[in-house]
This record gives sequence, structure tokens and C-alpha cells, in this order.
Amino acid sequence: MRKEILVAVRAAVVTLVLTGIIYPLIITGAAQALFPWAANGSLVHNDKGATVGSALIGQMFTNPAYLQGRPSAAGNGYDATASGGSNLGPTSKRLRERASADIIRLRQENPDAPLPIPGELVTTSASGLDPELSPEGAFWQVSRVALARQVSPERIRAVIAGNVDGRDFGIFGEPRVNVLAVNRALDRQFGRPTSRLTPTAAASK
Repeated sequence: MRKEILVAVRAAVVTLVLTGIIYPLIITGAAQALFPWAANGSLVHNDKGATVGSALIGQMFTNPAYLQGRPSAAGNGYDATASGGSNLGPTSKRLRERASADIIRLRQENPDAPLPIPGELVTTSASGLDPELSPEGAFWQVSRVALARQVSPERIRAVIAGNVDGRDFGIFGEPRVNVLAVNRALDRQFGRPTSRLTPTAAASK
């Protein structure tokens, strides 16, 4: 009996060291060596080195001069510690009220945009952290952004078009636009808007 216990203890210790210490260290080291940007959260920095967001996590933009992403049900919005969807079904009164309020807001903020409103702008993603829109969802906001920045819609459209990412390897997924990347590109080309952004909406040159 004692011998069997010792064998079990040794097996547990070896397994703990291999899978709990050695393997994580090897994987972490390989990730840092081969993909340091991705391994450290795909953080985006401005010219001064300050972190302005992550390429993988959406954030709230309230200034009309910026693209707005999808609504978020993660915590108070885009909270990486509370990632998840609302889990509300199609018959949910709460979901209908929230979507209806978003539709009213979007139509008020984008009076010159065509109808219908792209569905992604009134629906939350499964993670609540989606940093991307379809090109259609981004182009739909052109008139509002152009008016806020006092430039022609064609120039805003060109910036968005220059930041459309195609399918991975040409076959996987759909074309998409990273909202933070486009907003930073808008600031680089046209300067930061004069009206003040909320802290969570800060994009940078």
C-alpha cells in the first residue's frame, strides 16, 4: 500500500512539474519570441508610446467624428473581465427595447445615412468585445463622420476602404474593418476632432 502511494505521489509531482511549470514556460517563451505583439495583448500605442487600446478588444466611441463599433453586453461595455453576450432571446422584451432605442439613436445621429441600418450596429457580439465591423457597417457611418470633421464623404470613404482587411488566407472569414485602426487613421489624416472624447473613447494619432 505504501509503495503504491509513493508511486502515485511521484506521478502527480512529475505531472505537475511538466504540465504546470515546464510546458507553460516553454509555450510562453515561444510566444514571446515568435509573436511578442500578439502574446502581449495586441496593444496599440500612439506616437508617444501610450496605450490607446487593443486591436482585439472594442471600445466605446461617442464622438461623432469617429466610427462607432457594435453595442456591447460585456459588463458596462467592452469589459474584458466580463466578456459575454446578453443571452437574450428573440422574444425578449428587454432585447427589443434595447435594440429599438439603438435604432432611434442611430437614426438621430446619422440622419443622412441610408436605410436600413446594418444589423450589426444594433446587435451585440457573443463576446461583447468585437473590435471590428463589416465594411458595410463602417461605410454606413460615413456621412456623420464627414460632417463632424468637415471633409467630403469621399475622403472618409477612402480612409475606410484603405483599412479593410480581407479574408484570412483569401478564404476564411469575411472582409472586416478594425474600428480603432480606422479612427487612428482618420486622426492621422485629418487631425483630432476639437470636441472632447470620453476617456474610454480616446483614439490617437
